[in-house]
Amino acid sequence: MKMLLQHFLLVTMIFTGSVYSGSCLDPKLHANDKNGNLISSAKLSRRLMSVDHHQVENSTRRKPKSQPRSSSTRYVVNVDNFGAKADGTDDTQAFMKAWDKACSTKGSILLVPSSKVYHLKQIIFDGPCQSDITMRIQGKIRASTERSDYEKDPRVWIKFENLINFSVDGGGVISGNGQVWWPKSCKIDKSQPCIGAPTAVTFSKCTNLKVTNITIKNAQQMHLTFHECSNVEGSNLKVKSPGKSPNTDGIHVTGSTNVQILNSDIGTGDDCISIVSGSDNVRAMGIKCGPGHGISIGSLGKDGAEDRVSNVLVSGVTFTGTTNGVRIKSWQGGRGYAKNIVFQNIKMLNVTNPIIIDQFYCDKKGHDCKMQNNAVHIENVLYKNIIGTSASDEGVIFQCSKAFPCEGVKMQNVQIKHNGRSSVASCSNVNVQELGANTPKCPKH
Repeated sequence: MKMLLQHFLLVTMIFTGSVYSGSCLDPKLHANDKNGNLISSAKLSRRLMSVDHHQVENSTRRKPKSQPRSSSTRYVVNVDNFGAKADGTDDTQAFMKAWDKACSTKGSILLVPSSKVYHLKQIIFDGPCQSDITMRIQGKIRASTERSDYEKDPRVWIKFENLINFSVDGGGVISGNGQVWWPKSCKIDKSQPCIGAPTAVTFSKCTNLKVTNITIKNAQQMHLTFHECSNVEGSNLKVKSPGKSPNTDGIHVTGSTNVQILNSDIGTGDDCISIVSGSDNVRAMGIKCGPGHGISIGSLGKDGAEDRVSNVLVSGVTFTGTTNGVRIKSWQGGRGYAKNIVFQNIKMLNVTNPIIIDQFYCDKKGHDCKMQNNAVHIENVLYKNIIGTSASDEGVIFQCSKAFPCEGVKMQNVQIKHNGRSSVASCSNVNVQELGANTPKCPKH
């Protein structure tokens, strides 16, 4: 390195045409060797010509910026050190104390240790916090079964709110103990009032969020919700509840932008993934869905609401034994739109309604289900490379509004069979552009 620096200085001397000796300008170019003897200009030039320019470049290149600290060097906040017992008693306060510490420490890891089961009442992990906080769930977390523990907000159990650059991982399990709640649902017991139950895990108003390698099962109602979040990745998730568990949506996206749901296995009693109003640029890729009601956009426009969903990609999904495959559903009388939607590279295995647009969605419980003059506008929807089997005769259902017909609907390389034969298509108020070989096809009007 010393030699390289010397050569660099000498190059500078040559280009300037002079060197300095003390305070005097010496018109004769010269330098000294390691023994102090003068080196002639000619000899010096030969030495400079022999310098490896790659060595010079490497010696002066800037070092890369330091990478984020690895887990082994980050500050770990273990919930056990704050009083969590994992012995069947309530661990909520210990988790809150640990959260307060982790939240105030940049780059910290809030650790829920493996091989233990922790019990939590309703809990809200609120920000803002220092940046780059991780909650690492390696053990199991179970929900309280007492309704009185959810009185502050009966629609949430675990909630993360107002966080930036936050992640949850660890390979652990979150269980909502939903089997205690489901029998009291009005969908199971008609004598019960139709009131909501807690969502197992809610992320609200979070930015730059990553949730990966976690199992959420047996939620009281919905399993995982992203509410008004941006820049979200949910990957390698397992979401599981029985097929008859009521209203147990797997992953619910509402009012959120730039959301990716990747490589996840979802089986519930409701939609595997539901994407509702205010959501834009949502991608669901590499998903296994079943049992459940499929992947739905909506419902939209309930009680005359103006709802908007746009730029949705659903790709690389396998549906097995689900009620629906890919579905868009909206209420009569609603406003707004669902547009720029692509369903592609999808496999249907014994799905009752593989492809469905329903602009007449209605649960008929206290709502006006009659045809109305307003409807959510559905436009620019592509179904591409969808193959498989339908459990019913109808492989394709497009029930669009007469007042606001579906527009820009395309089908390309769709092949859906029923009992070894082509399924049929039921289509109203839509002109489908057929690309490639499709079975079934909408009848021409």
